[in-house]
Amino acid sequence: MNFGILLVQGLVNSFGTTVMAAFAAAVKIDSFAYMPVQEFGNAFSTFVAQNHGAGRHDRVRRGLRSALAVTVAFSLLVSVAVFFLARQLMLIFVLPGETEILAVGVEYLRIEGAFYVGIGILFLLYGYYRAVRQPGMSVVLTVVSLGTRVGLSYWLAALPAVGATGIWWSIPIGWALADVAGFAWMRHCRHRAPSLSGRHTAGPGAPRAQRY
Repeated sequence: MNFGILLVQGLVNSFGTTVMAAFAAAVKIDSFAYMPVQEFGNAFSTFVAQNHGAGRHDRVRRGLRSALAVTVAFSLLVSVAVFFLARQLMLIFVLPGETEILAVGVEYLRIEGAFYVGIGILFLLYGYYRAVRQPGMSVVLTVVSLGTRVGLSYWLAALPAVGATGIWWSIPIGWALADVAGFAWMRHCRHRAPSLSGRHTAGPGAPRAQRY
């Protein structure tokens, strides 16, 4: 992950000090904006782990639906706030006279910040796969998300008509592809364990359900 971030930072640096300064400020805003949904994922992981261990897969499914609803709703609210308050947020870190830096930072926030729902869902998927004892899948999702981001960033940024804007667009695209991969694997695992989709077992004396 750190290696991928370094590659993206190196690409950003190649566009000069204005883009570097805007990116540095916007990333700080990002960290605060989606920090709550990261904690949603941690809380969801605990919930899933407890119910998965107890064989209550019906509760895991209901919890997933509830967590998705809360995460999507919250992420959309934050996206709306960041989109319309992008300039005001940038002014926390940038002087009003630095108009070029402000313009680049606002562009970043209005592109990337409009899709916080993608990273919110991805945090839930990370938590889910840790909870059901498939931590390797979390690594795969990170590779898909960050790998796409790095590859697309370098490709889009090389297009004269796109430039640094391509770096900003590569981030939500990477999130979206990782989300699709995460749900696809979840569906695949459920098809391999059809007994879990129609019933659950509970109680200390009940047979333990197959993990998924």
